[in-house]
Amino acid sequence: MIRSARVSAVIALSCAVAGVGLVGCEDDSKADAETTAAASKKAGDQDLLTGTKKIEIGGQLVNVSCSGTPADGSPVIMLLAGGGDGLDKVAGIQKTLSEKNRVCSYDRLGEGVSDKPDGPQTLTSTGKVLTAVLDRVAGDNPVVLAGHSLGGLIAARYAPDHQDRIKGLVLMDATSPTQTADLNREIPKSATGPAVELRDQTLAILHGGEPEKLTVPDGKVRSAGDIPVEVIHHGKQYLAEVPDYGPGLERAWTNGQRKWLAVSSRAKLSTARTSTHYIYVDQPDVAVRAIERVTVQAVDSAASGR
Repeated sequence: MIRSARVSAVIALSCAVAGVGLVGCEDDSKADAETTAAASKKAGDQDLLTGTKKIEIGGQLVNVSCSGTPADGSPVIMLLAGGGDGLDKVAGIQKTLSEKNRVCSYDRLGEGVSDKPDGPQTLTSTGKVLTAVLDRVAGDNPVVLAGHSLGGLIAARYAPDHQDRIKGLVLMDATSPTQTADLNREIPKSATGPAVELRDQTLAILHGGEPEKLTVPDGKVRSAGDIPVEVIHHGKQYLAEVPDYGPGLERAWTNGQRKWLAVSSRAKLSTARTSTHYIYVDQPDVAVRAIERVTVQAVDSAASGR
């Protein structure tokens, strides 16, 4: 992401409105997770990673962190950070959740201290990395995916193809499934000023820009069945910097959150009323409660044979 005083307002809006957590939206510091101690945690007949460690996937190193003790029959919670964010960003909520659950996070290729991708990435290829990570940290246990921004979009696109493993979703201000069309519609080619930079920088990221080189096409929301899903939308409005386009962008973003409800027949939408885009930072209690509710519901569904 380009930094300059002239586009400081655009940077803030790119993080919050575009919902892809662009590079430079948060602190540039990345925890040196590679130096954190790693150990093995016995769970049944499987050795599941505990601590923080780089694991090899397809010849590349992926930084993974897990904490908490797995309970019998309880899903492993996997946190997926937004674009431009590493596992250090979700460390606080991971620590809180791990008091009662086994919780993991990882740096996607190009993020944090994981290796850079060796070429363009797609939702299919990044999904294969997620599968390999889950094989290592969850084994045969069920999984609840909790994703923010771009991480939420990845989670929602991944779940329909992995219904045997993914038993719940929490989408925290997930990037709209029609983000490209939304931006092109709300900020037309005739637009001028900061809105143009907002549109162009965000579209560049969605179409394979740094750091993940991940192309995120628009698409219809596919169903992952009847798994419990909570979609959480930011409630604090902050679009005064683009007065000509802000209201439309907010409406499009809200509509995008509603579209994600189609991912499950048991999905529900709520609003974190005092949060901007980073809901799990602004209102961590809201995020924690939602994730814990979905985790409990996933256990209850398994017990009832749903």
